[in-house]
Amino acid sequence: MYITQKGSDVLMKKSVYSLVLMDDVIKAVDEQAYRLGTSRSNLINQILAERLSCVTPEMRMREIFDQVAELVSSSFRIQEQRSPSLMTVRTALEYKYRPTINYKVELERSPKDYIGTLRVNIRTQSAALIDMFHSFFAYRAKLENAYLSRLGVGNYSCEIGDGSFARRLINTGVLSGEKAGEAIGEYIKNLDHAVKTYFAAPSEFGENASLLEKNYRALLSRYII
Repeated sequence: MYITQKGSDVLMKKSVYSLVLMDDVIKAVDEQAYRLGTSRSNLINQILAERLSCVTPEMRMREIFDQVAELVSSSFRIQEQRSPSLMTVRTALEYKYRPTINYKVELERSPKDYIGTLRVNIRTQSAALIDMFHSFFAYRAKLENAYLSRLGVGNYSCEIGDGSFARRLINTGVLSGEKAGEAIGEYIKNLDHAVKTYFAAPSEFGENASLLEKNYRALLSRYII
């Protein structure tokens, strides 16, 4: 069977090639590609890259997510994802009805200014709880932007929505692979600790804020992300 892929992807340095493969091989590839939620061409590319020790975006993302999982698996539930660019972990708040907080990381296939996006959302129907969520992340965004600006990082980008918070993960160019995964994992742990501290005692948050700020500064001394 002939495989031909039209077009090219300049960013990923892809070119057009034709391959002659057995029908049984193509059938097996298609079945595996379906299970993995990817395309035939992408799966063949991954298989050849692994065999020939070439690094693909999927391999880079897998290395990052493996490190994130290693860091957070003891405190978070890791949700299965079909896309190699996505990872979602969740935890429950020690609050009424134990609402769930989801942390979803989506990595860029071709990182430029950002290596990806972190989205945080709370699963609740309580308007009061959502208001608390918004108040915390308004505080957190202001804190992060202030400290990153002091370090000369001016591309902090975030958005607070209806029970959600999203921020771009900054690409400094010095973190790659395992180190990038370590930075993302430690950031999620730091953020989650701050969230839980706030929801545990909102009225006492002012007393805890200085310690949380110190913890964030310590994180920044190791990683800028």
